[in-house]
Amino acid sequence: MNRAFSRKKDKTWMHTPEALSKHYIPYNAKFLGSTEVEQPKGTEVVRDAVRKLKFARHIKKSEGQKTPKVELQISIYGVKILDPKTKEVQHNCQLHRISFCADDKTDKRIFTFICKDSESNKHLCYVFDSEKCAEEITLTIGQAFDLAYRKFLESGGKDVETRKQIAGLQKRIQELETENTELKNKVQDLENQLRITQVHASPAGSVTPKSPSTDIFDMVPFSPISPQSSTPTRNGTQPPPVPSRSTEIKRDLFGAEPFDPFSCGAGDFPPDIQSKLDEMQTAHTNA
Repeated sequence: MNRAFSRKKDKTWMHTPEALSKHYIPYNAKFLGSTEVEQPKGTEVVRDAVRKLKFARHIKKSEGQKTPKVELQISIYGVKILDPKTKEVQHNCQLHRISFCADDKTDKRIFTFICKDSESNKHLCYVFDSEKCAEEITLTIGQAFDLAYRKFLESGGKDVETRKQIAGLQKRIQELETENTELKNKVQDLENQLRITQVHASPAGSVTPKSPSTDIFDMVPFSPISPQSSTPTRNGTQPPPVPSRSTEIKRDLFGAEPFDPFSCGAGDFPPDIQSKLDEMQTAHTNA
Protein backbone atom coordinates (compact mmCIF):
# COMPACT_ATOMS: atom_id res chain seq x y z
CA MET A 1 0.00 0.00 0.00
CA ASN A 2 1.10 3.53 -0.59
CA ARG A 3 0.17 7.07 -1.23
CA ALA A 4 0.07 9.65 1.44
CA PHE A 5 -0.71 12.95 -0.19
CA SER A 6 1.89 15.26 -1.72
CA ARG A 7 0.99 18.83 -2.57
CA LYS A 8 3.25 19.53 -5.52
CA LYS A 9 2.31 22.69 -7.36
CA ASP A 10 3.04 21.16 -10.76
CA LYS A 11 0.97 18.02 -10.10
CA THR A 12 -1.66 17.30 -12.77
CA TRP A 13 -5.05 16.33 -11.37
CA MET A 14 -7.82 14.51 -13.23
CA HIS A 15 -10.74 16.80 -12.26
CA THR A 16 -11.34 20.53 -12.54
CA PRO A 17 -11.16 22.54 -9.31
CA GLU A 18 -14.78 23.68 -9.82
CA ALA A 19 -16.02 20.08 -9.89
CA LEU A 20 -14.66 19.42 -6.40
CA SER A 21 -15.20 22.85 -4.85
CA LYS A 22 -18.72 23.60 -6.13
CA HIS A 23 -19.99 20.06 -6.70
CA TYR A 24 -18.70 16.53 -6.03
CA ILE A 25 -17.29 13.53 -7.89
CA PRO A 26 -19.38 10.36 -7.50
CA TYR A 27 -18.00 6.80 -7.46
CA ASN A 28 -19.56 3.40 -6.89
CA ALA A 29 -17.84 0.79 -4.74
CA LYS A 30 -18.43 -2.07 -2.33
CA PHE A 31 -18.09 -1.23 1.34
CA LEU A 32 -16.19 -3.82 3.36
CA GLY A 33 -16.78 -1.81 6.54
CA SER A 34 -14.76 0.17 9.06
CA THR A 35 -12.62 -0.80 12.03
CA GLU A 36 -10.83 1.07 14.78
CA VAL A 37 -7.06 1.56 14.40
CA GLU A 38 -4.53 2.74 16.93
CA GLN A 39 -2.65 5.19 14.70
CA PRO A 40 -4.00 7.96 12.42
CA LYS A 41 -1.76 6.92 9.51
CA GLY A 42 0.71 4.34 8.29
CA THR A 43 0.92 1.61 5.66
CA GLU A 44 1.08 -1.20 8.20
CA VAL A 45 -1.89 0.26 10.07
CA VAL A 46 -4.19 0.18 7.04
CA ARG A 47 -2.82 -3.19 5.89
CA ASP A 48 -3.84 -4.81 9.17
CA ALA A 49 -7.27 -3.19 8.92
CA VAL A 50 -7.75 -4.46 5.35
CA ARG A 51 -6.72 -7.97 6.36
CA LYS A 52 -9.17 -7.93 9.26
CA LEU A 53 -12.12 -6.69 7.18
CA LYS A 54 -11.37 -9.08 4.30
CA PHE A 55 -11.53 -11.99 6.73
CA ALA A 56 -14.84 -10.72 8.07
CA ARG A 57 -16.18 -10.44 4.50
CA HIS A 58 -15.27 -14.09 3.75
CA ILE A 59 -17.21 -15.20 6.82
CA LYS A 60 -20.26 -13.17 5.77
CA LYS A 61 -20.07 -14.58 2.23
CA SER A 62 -20.03 -18.13 3.60
CA GLU A 63 -23.22 -17.23 5.48
CA GLY A 64 -24.85 -15.98 2.29
CA GLN A 65 -24.48 -12.25 2.96
CA LYS A 66 -23.43 -9.96 0.13
CA THR A 67 -21.02 -7.05 0.41
CA PRO A 68 -23.17 -3.88 0.34
CA LYS A 69 -22.74 -1.39 -2.49
CA VAL A 70 -22.33 2.29 -1.71
CA GLU A 71 -21.91 5.59 -3.52
CA LEU A 72 -18.98 7.86 -2.65
CA GLN A 73 -19.33 11.61 -3.11
CA ILE A 74 -15.92 13.31 -2.95
CA SER A 75 -15.52 17.07 -2.61
CA ILE A 76 -13.32 19.59 -0.81
CA TYR A 77 -15.65 19.20 2.17
CA GLY A 78 -15.11 15.49 2.63
CA VAL A 79 -16.20 12.03 1.57
CA LYS A 80 -19.84 11.04 1.93
CA ILE A 81 -20.87 7.38 1.93
CA LEU A 82 -24.45 6.93 0.71
CA ASP A 83 -26.91 4.20 -0.12
CA PRO A 84 -26.93 4.15 -3.96
CA LYS A 85 -30.73 3.66 -4.15
CA THR A 86 -32.17 5.79 -1.37
CA LYS A 87 -29.29 8.33 -1.31
CA GLU A 88 -29.35 8.15 2.49
CA VAL A 89 -26.06 9.30 4.01
CA GLN A 90 -24.52 6.45 6.02
CA HIS A 91 -21.23 8.18 6.91
CA ASN A 92 -20.04 11.76 6.44
CA CYS A 93 -16.26 11.88 6.73
CA GLN A 94 -15.18 15.52 6.83
CA LEU A 95 -11.98 16.21 4.95
CA HIS A 96 -10.12 17.83 7.85
CA ARG A 97 -10.67 14.62 9.85
CA ILE A 98 -9.18 12.32 7.19
CA SER A 99 -5.54 11.71 8.05
CA PHE A 100 -4.45 9.02 5.59
CA CYS A 101 -5.60 7.55 2.27
CA ALA A 102 -4.05 4.74 0.22
CA ASP A 103 -4.75 2.08 -2.40
CA ASP A 104 -3.38 -1.46 -2.32
CA LYS A 105 -0.81 -2.22 -5.01
CA THR A 106 -1.04 -5.94 -4.32
CA ASP A 107 -4.82 -5.87 -4.74
CA LYS A 108 -5.82 -3.06 -7.11
CA ARG A 109 -9.47 -3.39 -6.15
CA ILE A 110 -8.90 -2.19 -2.57
CA PHE A 111 -8.54 1.38 -1.31
CA THR A 112 -8.88 2.80 2.18
CA PHE A 113 -8.67 5.95 4.29
CA ILE A 114 -8.44 6.75 8.01
CA CYS A 115 -10.84 9.25 9.54
CA LYS A 116 -11.22 10.49 13.12
CA ASP A 117 -14.77 9.99 14.39
CA SER A 118 -16.39 13.26 15.50
CA GLU A 119 -18.22 11.70 18.48
CA SER A 120 -15.86 9.08 19.90
CA ASN A 121 -12.60 10.73 18.70
CA LYS A 122 -11.42 7.27 17.66
CA HIS A 123 -9.52 6.68 14.43
CA LEU A 124 -11.53 4.49 12.06
CA CYS A 125 -10.19 2.86 8.92
CA TYR A 126 -12.75 2.62 6.06
CA VAL A 127 -12.10 -0.07 3.46
CA PHE A 128 -13.67 -0.28 -0.02
CA ASP A 129 -13.58 -2.62 -3.00
CA SER A 130 -13.73 -1.09 -6.49
CA GLU A 131 -12.92 -3.21 -9.52
CA LYS A 132 -11.63 -0.44 -11.77
CA CYS A 133 -11.53 2.83 -9.82
CA ALA A 134 -9.55 2.14 -6.65
CA GLU A 135 -6.51 4.18 -7.72
CA GLU A 136 -8.63 6.90 -9.32
CA ILE A 137 -10.69 7.33 -6.16
CA THR A 138 -7.54 7.67 -4.10
CA LEU A 139 -6.20 10.34 -6.49
CA THR A 140 -9.50 12.22 -6.37
CA ILE A 141 -9.39 12.35 -2.58
CA GLY A 142 -5.79 13.62 -2.90
CA GLN A 143 -6.93 16.37 -5.25
CA ALA A 144 -9.68 17.39 -2.83
CA PHE A 145 -7.01 17.69 -0.10
CA ASP A 146 -4.86 19.85 -2.37
CA LEU A 147 -7.71 22.23 -3.21
CA ALA A 148 -8.81 22.45 0.43
CA TYR A 149 -5.27 23.24 1.53
CA ARG A 150 -4.98 26.05 -1.03
CA LYS A 151 -8.27 27.55 0.12
CA PHE A 152 -7.02 27.30 3.69
CA LEU A 153 -3.93 29.35 2.82
CA GLU A 154 -5.93 31.90 0.87
CA SER A 155 -8.50 32.46 3.62
CA GLY A 156 -6.05 32.33 6.53
CA GLY A 157 -7.87 29.42 8.13
CA LYS A 158 -11.28 31.08 8.22
CA ASP A 159 -12.66 28.86 5.50
CA VAL A 160 -11.92 25.73 7.52
CA GLU A 161 -13.80 27.06 10.55
CA THR A 162 -16.74 27.98 8.35
CA ARG A 163 -16.83 24.47 6.93
CA LYS A 164 -16.73 23.02 10.44
CA GLN A 165 -19.73 25.13 11.45
CA ILE A 166 -21.63 24.15 8.31
CA ALA A 167 -20.85 20.48 8.89
CA GLY A 168 -22.07 20.77 12.49
CA LEU A 169 -25.32 22.39 11.36
CA GLN A 170 -25.86 19.74 8.70
CA LYS A 171 -25.39 17.02 11.28
CA ARG A 172 -27.89 18.70 13.62
CA ILE A 173 -30.41 18.98 10.77
CA GLN A 174 -30.06 15.26 10.07
CA GLU A 175 -30.63 14.48 13.76
CA LEU A 176 -33.75 16.67 13.86
CA GLU A 177 -35.10 15.05 10.70
CA THR A 178 -34.60 11.62 12.26
CA GLU A 179 -36.39 12.70 15.46
CA ASN A 180 -39.21 14.20 13.39
CA THR A 181 -39.67 10.94 11.48
CA GLU A 182 -39.77 8.95 14.74
CA LEU A 183 -42.39 11.32 16.21
CA LYS A 184 -44.54 11.02 13.07
CA ASN A 185 -44.41 7.24 13.34
CA LYS A 186 -45.45 7.37 17.01
CA VAL A 187 -48.38 9.68 16.22
CA GLN A 188 -49.49 7.35 13.43
CA ASP A 189 -49.34 4.36 15.78
CA LEU A 190 -51.47 6.18 18.37
CA GLU A 191 -54.06 7.11 15.72
CA ASN A 192 -54.26 3.49 14.58
CA GLN A 193 -54.75 2.28 18.15
CA LEU A 194 -57.51 4.88 18.66
CA ARG A 195 -59.34 3.71 15.52
CA ILE A 196 -59.16 0.09 16.66
CA THR A 197 -60.56 1.08 20.09
CA GLN A 198 -63.46 2.98 18.50
CA VAL A 199 -64.34 0.06 16.23
CA HIS A 200 -64.57 -2.37 19.15
CA ALA A 201 -66.56 0.09 21.30
CA SER A 202 -70.42 0.14 21.30
CA PRO A 203 -72.07 2.38 18.63
CA ALA A 204 -72.71 5.98 19.60
CA GLY A 205 -76.19 6.68 20.91
CA SER A 206 -77.04 3.10 21.81
CA VAL A 207 -78.61 2.59 25.23
CA THR A 208 -77.98 -0.60 27.12
CA PRO A 209 -81.19 -1.83 28.80
CA LYS A 210 -80.91 -1.73 32.53
CA SER A 211 -82.19 -4.57 34.70
CA PRO A 212 -84.71 -3.52 37.40
CA SER A 213 -83.15 -2.76 40.72
CA THR A 214 -83.91 -5.14 43.58
CA ASP A 215 -84.13 -4.74 47.33
CA ILE A 216 -82.10 -6.50 50.01
CA PHE A 217 -84.30 -9.63 49.56
CA ASP A 218 -83.47 -9.76 45.81
CA MET A 219 -87.08 -8.75 44.98
CA VAL A 220 -88.34 -6.09 42.63
CA PRO A 221 -89.88 -3.27 44.73
CA PHE A 222 -93.61 -2.60 44.27
CA SER A 223 -94.59 0.57 42.41
CA PRO A 224 -98.28 1.54 42.38
CA ILE A 225 -97.77 3.56 39.17
CA SER A 226 -96.20 0.83 37.08
CA PRO A 227 -98.57 -1.77 35.59
CA GLN A 228 -98.68 -5.27 37.03
CA SER A 229 -96.00 -7.38 35.41
CA SER A 230 -97.03 -10.65 33.85
CA THR A 231 -93.61 -12.17 34.47
CA PRO A 232 -93.79 -15.52 36.32
CA THR A 233 -92.38 -15.75 39.81
CA ARG A 234 -89.07 -17.47 40.53
CA ASN A 235 -90.76 -20.88 41.15
CA GLY A 236 -92.38 -20.77 37.70
CA THR A 237 -96.02 -20.13 38.84
CA GLN A 238 -98.09 -17.19 37.70
CA PRO A 239 -99.24 -14.91 40.57
CA PRO A 240 -103.07 -14.59 41.01
CA PRO A 241 -104.67 -11.61 39.29
CA VAL A 242 -105.39 -8.59 41.45
CA PRO A 243 -109.08 -7.48 41.26
CA SER A 244 -109.68 -3.99 39.98
CA ARG A 245 -110.61 -1.41 42.59
CA SER A 246 -113.42 0.03 40.43
CA THR A 247 -115.40 -3.26 40.34
CA GLU A 248 -114.75 -4.33 43.94
CA ILE A 249 -117.96 -4.62 46.07
CA LYS A 250 -117.79 -2.69 49.32
CA ARG A 251 -118.95 -4.67 52.39
CA ASP A 252 -119.04 -3.96 56.11
CA LEU A 253 -117.31 -5.74 58.94
CA PHE A 254 -119.87 -8.63 58.92
CA GLY A 255 -119.74 -9.16 55.17
CA ALA A 256 -122.99 -7.33 54.44
CA GLU A 257 -123.47 -4.50 52.05
CA PRO A 258 -123.59 -1.14 53.87
CA PHE A 259 -127.07 0.40 54.26
CA ASP A 260 -127.75 3.74 52.54
CA PRO A 261 -131.40 4.78 52.89
CA PHE A 262 -131.08 7.66 50.43
CA SER A 263 -129.66 5.57 47.63
CA CYS A 264 -132.28 2.82 47.79
CA GLY A 265 -135.11 2.64 45.27
CA ALA A 266 -138.82 2.96 46.13
CA GLY A 267 -139.64 -0.66 45.51
CA ASP A 268 -136.90 -2.11 47.69
CA PHE A 269 -138.89 -2.03 51.04
CA PRO A 270 -142.48 -2.86 52.17
CA PRO A 271 -145.06 -0.02 51.92
CA ASP A 272 -145.26 0.72 55.60
CA ILE A 273 -141.53 0.95 55.95
CA GLN A 274 -141.26 2.94 52.75
CA SER A 275 -143.85 5.49 54.01
CA LYS A 276 -141.86 5.98 57.22
CA LEU A 277 -138.72 6.55 55.17
CA ASP A 278 -140.49 9.08 52.98
CA GLU A 279 -141.67 11.00 56.10
CA MET A 280 -138.16 11.02 57.51
CA GLN A 281 -136.73 12.27 54.22
CA THR A 282 -139.45 15.03 53.98
CA ALA A 283 -138.80 16.14 57.55
CA HIS A 284 -135.06 16.19 56.87
CA THR A 285 -135.58 18.31 53.79
CA ASN A 286 -137.86 20.85 55.53
CA ALA A 287 -135.54 21.16 58.50
